[in-house]
Amino acid sequence: MNIKQSLKNIKTISIEHGAGGRKMHRLIRELFLKYFDNPILKKFEDSAEIVLKSCDNKFCYTIDSYVVQPLFFPGGDIGKLAICGTVNDLAVKGARPLYIALSFVITEGLSLNSLEKICISISKITKSLKIFVVTGDTKVIEHRYSKTNWSLDDNTKEEIIITTCGIGEILPVFSNPTLSVRNIEIGDQIIINGNIGEHEAAILLARKDYHFKGKVKSDCAAIYPLIETLARNQCKIKMMRDPTRGGIATTLNEIADDANISIIIDENKLPISDAVRGLAELLGIDPLYMANEGKVIIIADKKETPKIVKLMKNHPQGKNTRVIGEVTERYHGLGVWLKTQIGGLRPVLQLEGSQLPRIC
Repeated sequence: MNIKQSLKNIKTISIEHGAGGRKMHRLIRELFLKYFDNPILKKFEDSAEIVLKSCDNKFCYTIDSYVVQPLFFPGGDIGKLAICGTVNDLAVKGARPLYIALSFVITEGLSLNSLEKICISISKITKSLKIFVVTGDTKVIEHRYSKTNWSLDDNTKEEIIITTCGIGEILPVFSNPTLSVRNIEIGDQIIINGNIGEHEAAILLARKDYHFKGKVKSDCAAIYPLIETLARNQCKIKMMRDPTRGGIATTLNEIADDANISIIIDENKLPISDAVRGLAELLGIDPLYMANEGKVIIIADKKETPKIVKLMKNHPQGKNTRVIGEVTERYHGLGVWLKTQIGGLRPVLQLEGSQLPRIC
């Protein structure tokens, strides 16, 4: 697709260009890839596999930025979110996280107490995973609100952007072959390690924009310990992906399009809590598109699935593990289909933009 044809009516970047939907993917494929094209980037994976000439081992490298509001929410905060997000991008490539680089862009007015809480959170999660924060950078910028409109006591006006870079070493069991959409075959099954949509639901309730009463805790967590368990037991996995922005619908569409296959997911098998389902119904949104921050989608051969599911269910991070779908041949040119409760099929399309404002 020619960039002049597809982007000819776009004059400025909108919030939807960073929301994980089709607009963001067009921007990446038609603009960024035009100037930065190379074989590694063209794989469109969360982490890049890199080979160091002086070392036989394979490594992964990733980067991400976080701008969540509010900074503190049930189940986590922006510091924990940043580390877990980066660790998970490495982990789904089968890599053990080793080193993290941090960049803080702090908006003036952020209380020192809030900044210290964020640092404590980062320290706890990195130490628990035996990861080293090895370098960083700090910038302070002016606040976008005038000082007559906000108070230092108003935490909803506090802002910080955290950018993280991570390096991890690919575990031997996942190094040959490496995890990739190229491994997927017809009949492979789709596994997820628990309830979907909890991060986005927690953020929405924490913002108090809708005046709903409800308790939902974000699933924000580093999933490497779960994946390490699978590696230790020599599980044969085709590929993994963490369904963050855009939820499992967007992630599965990306996989299906890249592999030129279709995926059928079973509505009756989707793990969704009553609280998340109720909130989604009230707001008219689909849990399939709601963000997660502690989930992993695993694709594996049907013969290997029972072993993987059993191990995951015995792990604290996978107690509600489910097989939610299966890989099929490309069906009517669309990537993802939902088998409904009454037995019909409906397409699960990739969103053009986003359902709601940014949640990560």
